[in-house]
Amino acid sequence: MLSLDELLHPITPDRFMTDYYGRKPLHIPAQDGAPKRTILNWARFNALLSQTSIWNPGNLRMVRDSEPIGPEEYCVNVVTGSGPALRPSPAKVEVMLSIGASLIANEIELLTPEMSDLADMLGRVFAAKASANAYCSFDGVRAFATHFDLHDVFAIHTQGEKTWRLYENRADRPVDPPGDGVDPRAWFAQTRGPLLQEVRMRAGDVLYLPRGCYHDALADGPLEDGSASLHVTFSVTPLYGRIVFDLLENAAMQDPAFRSWLPPAHVDDGEALRLHLADLGRRLSALAALPAFRDEISRAQQRLIPRPATYDLPDRKPVTLYRPTGLRGPVIVGPAAVAMDWVFSQPQFALEDLCARFDFVAEPDLRAAVLLAEKGGALARL
Repeated sequence: MLSLDELLHPITPDRFMTDYYGRKPLHIPAQDGAPKRTILNWARFNALLSQTSIWNPGNLRMVRDSEPIGPEEYCVNVVTGSGPALRPSPAKVEVMLSIGASLIANEIELLTPEMSDLADMLGRVFAAKASANAYCSFDGVRAFATHFDLHDVFAIHTQGEKTWRLYENRADRPVDPPGDGVDPRAWFAQTRGPLLQEVRMRAGDVLYLPRGCYHDALADGPLEDGSASLHVTFSVTPLYGRIVFDLLENAAMQDPAFRSWLPPAHVDDGEALRLHLADLGRRLSALAALPAFRDEISRAQQRLIPRPATYDLPDRKPVTLYRPTGLRGPVIVGPAAVAMDWVFSQPQFALEDLCARFDFVAEPDLRAAVLLAEKGGALARL
């Protein structure tokens, strides 16, 4: 499993967080050995693509000259045990690649242990949703015109070569794409600014781009390598202020003041409405400052980082049953508190089911909370 230190080496994580994170791009050329290039090589990529039953037009896309290729051009209808399905045809995909298309495999972070571990690490370090896409292009092909992303990007080049062009302008913390009625290609070209830097990516190189950085990329490797390029981008998307509105709404509606009618704006020149709104603002500020609200934000961040999906068959895991005794248990604080609220609302429960339901809370924290409640007499083991 690659740590952040190994991913960024020789740049230290402290220097990265101080000088680059959220601030400016960083190109890290491969070091001797370049273990990062093994994240996804041609053999592994071909093996994944050959598992045709896991692909559909949504997670295996094709693009040519920045325009998406319709599923009818590279997919076929197949009959499965669950009914008809539209799936990419390897033969059609290869034809599209031969005539200048690029192949994008989306949301592949769970398909190999290496990518799963790296996505998990990035998610935990940045309290973010981390996902991985693979991009395959051939010489002279640019899949996408100039654009910026709504998330941070860690691009790991694994095969061939590609030239990335970075531009001077940067969107200020964008959260939405250009509006309706706007030609994206023209808009990005007009707003990107002058060329800032060209980065030649080779196997094992890493490129970090903060969200909002204008860029485009062109596959142009040496002819002896077949001029094919493969890289994996890990998108890192933490929560931002918009989540506060959703969470505050749920909390605020418990207060009768937020369920009261607003005074008419035409009465007393709006003075009653002004005072009412000021009171609601103070109440919202008080809610946002509560430790319980901070814990709710923490839980929302934890939900972005799913536990690795693994099976241990043919082992049959034991089930550990408990029931609430009706006695008052110890006060549980922190991320496990919401899980214990659920526990005490059940006639009985399985510890393993608790861990599965609240998989955004660290399992050791859940087990420790249950053990504490058992020792305090609030839970009894069956």
